[in-house]
Amino acid sequence: MKFLLITLITHLPDPVTGERKSTTDRLREVVEGAVRAEELGFDGYGVGERHERPFISSSPPVVLSHIAARTTRIRLFTAVTTLSLLDPVRAYEDYATLDHLSGGRLELIIGKGNGAAQAQLFHVTPEDQWDRNRESYELFRRLWREEKVTWSGRFRPSLTDAETWPRPLQRPIRVWHGSATSRDSVELAARFGDPLFSANVTNPIEPYAELVRYYRERWEHHGHDPADALVGAGSAGFYAARTSQEAVATYRPIFAARTAAFRRLGVEPVFTDLEDAIARSSILVGSPDQIVEKVLRYHRRFGHEVMHLPADGDGLTERQHRRALELFQTEIAPVLRREIPSRPLHQPSAATVAA
Repeated sequence: MKFLLITLITHLPDPVTGERKSTTDRLREVVEGAVRAEELGFDGYGVGERHERPFISSSPPVVLSHIAARTTRIRLFTAVTTLSLLDPVRAYEDYATLDHLSGGRLELIIGKGNGAAQAQLFHVTPEDQWDRNRESYELFRRLWREEKVTWSGRFRPSLTDAETWPRPLQRPIRVWHGSATSRDSVELAARFGDPLFSANVTNPIEPYAELVRYYRERWEHHGHDPADALVGAGSAGFYAARTSQEAVATYRPIFAARTAAFRRLGVEPVFTDLEDAIARSSILVGSPDQIVEKVLRYHRRFGHEVMHLPADGDGLTERQHRRALELFQTEIAPVLRREIPSRPLHQPSAATVAA
């Protein structure tokens, strides 16, 4: 199994202390977090894309370029690139440049994006966002693979023998499709022989497991070898300690503060308390043995080879967060790597190359 840390770069007061870092310090914290992730042996680090409060992740290519300059090995992910909002030509130019600057360490996770503000900023509506996402990806994919592109669509001006520069380093790049609840991303991933990354953060396991099952069904429908299907999955929170009692006691005020914040926004949490979340959600809070058991239980439903942990402490002290990540890498990751074989992150599947 491979392991990523992913951040959406939320910019909120600490849920326990109430203090909030400056924008500058928060962005620097993200970069330092990626450097630490490489030092600890994580396989990848992802930066999300959001265009509204409380996120400051509107420019993932910029952030990832800075991370690329500070690291040498770790794979760099977008989580997700919101192609429904972007001009695919401009997105191609940004990410092809980043591909070179990172030495070919880039992997994209694409999706339609979330949030009401994007409709105001980009004039994208719920009625057309999936069509935009699909059309933008179809063009983006051709731009990455073809020297000259002639194309026409609904949402941007047509192209005639268009050349885009620089040409990318990775040919092809691997593109994952991020999916939370919709089958549209699943169908697009299966059609093109691309991997699927299940969000797996808000609800119990059942709806996510059903989407993964549907992905594998559609994968075969489109004529791909079942052995080539590749799945990743997220987790809703993380804190590992030597004993479950210590882990729960430390994480309880963090979970309570998060739940209270949701309620202030008028969002009723799916899970009533921390014990309920540990039992029914993807949150990973407990001893190393408990976390290993839970990941293996999810793997039996998903068959995933890649998983992500939250990159941010979300109320943990810096020392607590680092110690938890160190414990993950020394006692949890080795067991999961042994129990769940996985393909290299940099190697596209046969279906992706052929499509």
